[in-house]
Amino acid sequence: MGIVICIGMMALGAILTLAVDIDISGINVDLMGIILLIVGTIGLCAYISILKRRRVQPPSPGAPVIEEYNRHHLE
Repeated sequence: MGIVICIGMMALGAILTLAVDIDISGINVDLMGIILLIVGTIGLCAYISILKRRRVQPPSPGAPVIEEYNRHHLE
């Protein structure tokens, strides 16, 4: 899920939970809103966690290698 979908799910869940007062037989609108809030929050946390892992940069391969033998044994 993308960040926009997660935030959209959270917004829709908040609207269903806090602003909508409809009684539909067989469907609890408040519970649907809470479930959408929870799923959106979990998705957003997972997306941010994956995004942080992608941004870690390995050291550059062009770094000089110092050999111990050449450093201590001058000829």
